[in-house]
Amino acid sequence: MRTGGQPGPELWIRGPVASAPPRRFSWVGAHGGSGVSTLAAVYGGRDCGRDWPGPADPPAVLLVGRTHAAGLDAVARALADLRDGGAAPPHLGLEGVVLVADAPGRLPRPLARRVGELEAAVGVYRVPWVSAWRLGDLGGGPPRGTEPLARLTEAGH
Repeated sequence: MRTGGQPGPELWIRGPVASAPPRRFSWVGAHGGSGVSTLAAVYGGRDCGRDWPGPADPPAVLLVGRTHAAGLDAVARALADLRDGGAAPPHLGLEGVVLVADAPGRLPRPLARRVGELEAAVGVYRVPWVSAWRLGDLGGGPPRGTEPLARLTEAGH
């Protein structure tokens, strides 16, 4: 409604501003049984199994391995592939290594040392043993102690 004076400032009314879509990741298992499917179900993202992501998959990679000796060996080999441009496609970016506990409790000293070596070289996220996951119950959300991984993947905590 005008009252005969100068026109007021021009106002633009806009709808809600869309927030950025959550960041998507490709979960890649360094070995069979690493927990890729479980992590993708709990944290979101693309389950690539043991394959490197294809061109249509998110290029941000979370490399997954168990904390047993064979799992840590497999993670080291996969990291070498990424670093040396071996079997890994060149468009990928490693966002971190996710180590899933292979048993409840503390790691034996030799394995803990190897995890420490990995942590010195690359960002490592640790996921504890979750008994409910063993029974197929993935509904509880990310476990306690994984807040940094939940923030990275933008999973609800």
